[in-house]
Amino acid sequence: MSSASSCGAAPLRGAMIGFGFIGAQGHLPAYFERTRTRGDIHIEAVADTCPARRALARSLYPTLRVYDTYQALLSAEAAQLDFVDICTPPCDHAPIAHAAMAAGLHVLCEKPLTTTLCDAEQLLARASAARRVLFPCHNYKHAPVIQAIRACLDGERIGAVSSVSLNTMRNTHAKGVTEWHTHWRRHQEYSGGGIVMDHGSHSFYLLFDWFGAYPESVTARTTNLAPDRYDTEDNASIVLTFPSGFATVQLSWTAGVRKVQYALHGDAGAITVDDDALELAVMRRHDGPDVAQGAVAWEIERQSIASHWGDASHTAWFDALLTRFIGAIATDDYVGKDAIDAYHCIATISAAYASAANGCQEIALCDVVGVRARTGTTLLAQRHCGTESPAVVAESVFRAAAASPARNVV
Repeated sequence: MSSASSCGAAPLRGAMIGFGFIGAQGHLPAYFERTRTRGDIHIEAVADTCPARRALARSLYPTLRVYDTYQALLSAEAAQLDFVDICTPPCDHAPIAHAAMAAGLHVLCEKPLTTTLCDAEQLLARASAARRVLFPCHNYKHAPVIQAIRACLDGERIGAVSSVSLNTMRNTHAKGVTEWHTHWRRHQEYSGGGIVMDHGSHSFYLLFDWFGAYPESVTARTTNLAPDRYDTEDNASIVLTFPSGFATVQLSWTAGVRKVQYALHGDAGAITVDDDALELAVMRRHDGPDVAQGAVAWEIERQSIASHWGDASHTAWFDALLTRFIGAIATDDYVGKDAIDAYHCIATISAAYASAANGCQEIALCDVVGVRARTGTTLLAQRHCGTESPAVVAESVFRAAAASPARNVV
């Protein structure tokens, strides 16, 4: 590995594994722009198992060294790299990340971090032991309108958050590249699950941040409106109970429009978001015996914050994420809050699937995962659920996905 990560005198050098849609349209353009404007990070090589995608990478970026497998890339490049960026389907995240850390490299990884809780736990443990940064691509945190929500919460504009609703509407699942398996997200062997596995992470890590806690329990219902074509769910309704409130999450790949609608309610007001439109309602108290007689009024602030929700590549959000990744490397934050959030995303996804598989039974997260801190290092240990525990149902499903062959195209 080069000395860039330890001394900061040279740009971090990395390689991208997976040259599908998000890699080619999202990550790589952001890297090249960052290299041009700041010069603190550079992509040197790419690996992909699809010949057509490798040919495209060579034609678009002649300076990149291109490999047909991640093993070949690591064998040839690891000694001169600092990190890898994993942009493959989720089924391959864990083995590639382990191989990269074994080669001495830091890891940036697309969400979800893994498809099973066991794999997530092992990755975090490996990162801590190897002293390599493990960092998930939780890019929704960096959307401008989400940053505006964070600023409102930091300013205590709505008081303590007590309830949140998140509605993510898509008229289709995110499609992969046409040269490979375009509908890989609808096949569990590649994706590990449907819309809960795909969009669930985004909803859950935002909720973790807004509540300042992890959920205590999860209840979920999922449906698949195309069971003759796909083996993953396309709609989900999820309720999460937090120590200080609750959240509802609605996810759909069969909506009539592409849109996000969020609402956060506190004891002093509310924030509502409809794509780029943000409305802040701040409670002002007046004399009177109750709300109906004028005891309470609200001051309304409205603004439009361009966040480009319709651009599925989300390239514009990636620079801020890279800044955090580079900072984690500089400060030796091997298993930071983002990685721990990613672990809890998988725990919450596991609980949601277990609930849906057992008639919407409420699943206590303490039955899925235990977390404790010791000597500054977060240690994660999966609790051993009894054979009758619903959590086992979800885990058995996920293990089948994790055993599928390597596939390196998104």
